[in-house]
Amino acid sequence: MTTWIAIIVTAVGCYAVKLLGLSMPAALLERPIVQRLAALVPIALLAALTAQQTFCDGSHLVIDARAAGLGAAAVALLLRAPFLVVVGVAVVVTAMLRYTTG
Repeated sequence: MTTWIAIIVTAVGCYAVKLLGLSMPAALLERPIVQRLAALVPIALLAALTAQQTFCDGSHLVIDARAAGLGAAAVALLLRAPFLVVVGVAVVVTAMLRYTTG
């Protein structure tokens, strides 16, 4: 029963946030600072998610093959590689390190 309460509360909360966004006046949304922050929020969330998935194992901080894969992807990005190449480099480096250490 607790799970259903959590699902219902989450659904109502999501609907309320969506309704709040739709009810904002256009003058507020057209401000440059709001537009700049709205453009940066997804980047910050993606960076936080990437860091959490790379360096956390449960509640412990870890440095393993995932960190090396992320580093290899960062190097590929600095070299201006296409997105699929960046992902491929990260996958190959991570897989190779897991294979050699595992």
